[in-house]
Amino acid sequence: MLEIKPETVLPAEGVTIAEAAERTGVSVHTLRYYERAGLVVTPIDRTPGGRRRYHHRDLRWIDICTRLRATGMPIRSIRRYAELVMAGTGNEAERLALLEAHQAETAARLAELRTHLDRIDHKVATYRARLAEGRAEGLWTPNP
Repeated sequence: MLEIKPETVLPAEGVTIAEAAERTGVSVHTLRYYERAGLVVTPIDRTPGGRRRYHHRDLRWIDICTRLRATGMPIRSIRRYAELVMAGTGNEAERLALLEAHQAETAARLAELRTHLDRIDHKVATYRARLAEGRAEGLWTPNP
């Protein structure tokens, strides 16, 4: 996943779907899916021939959607967030509540993962120490 920085320069006419996929780190299929699923907050521009053209605002929004999804936010919640954004001003408190709830869920999952990782780190250290000492006995040897 790439970070779309505000200073990223795009051609005035935008970029193709393939270039947008490369810049955002998601597949062309995912970009089309985001559009079909109602996750995109502005209509994607089209060339006279009907080909999609993505602009900086589109890439920034795709980056946010991708990060929300990567942290486990359900598609329906991302869609709700997109709907709120598309509705314009006046619902910022609801947007904030949605994001804060996801933030809390993500923090809880991260804390749980850290606990699991601590235990794995301990086991790795134990194996390294025992192997360095030349004594691997007692390291979870199955009993017949």
